[in-house]
Amino acid sequence: VQLVESGGGSVETGGSLRLSCAVFGRTFDSVAMGWFRQAPGKEREFVAGFRWSDTFYADSVKGRFTLSRDTAKNTVYIKMNSLKPEDTAVYYCAADDGWGSSDEYAYDYWGRGTQVTVSS
Repeated sequence: VQLVESGGGSVETGGSLRLSCAVFGRTFDSVAMGWFRQAPGKEREFVAGFRWSDTFYADSVKGRFTLSRDTAKNTVYIKMNSLKPEDTAVYYCAADDGWGSSDEYAYDYWGRGTQVTVSS
């Protein structure tokens, strides 16, 4: 399974970005998908994920970030609105052969990440 993220960039506070994660080698409906992020000097943290058709979010992004997916493109998206400087991080897409989790160690496959920078 190969995961390729795109869509990162630099925005000002309050701006929006949409990240994409293209899944190769498996249809994404056969794996659980998640997004994580890692800020400089901090541990990687869960952002949002799919569990079957349900979505779940970290409290820090709830109401601002929205997951979606395009079956035809085998791609999942995360739309990030009302961005804050504390959202600055490398964002990673991950796939889990299991049920989906907020625990990074549950995930079996990872993308290389895409940088998101939010300036104040």
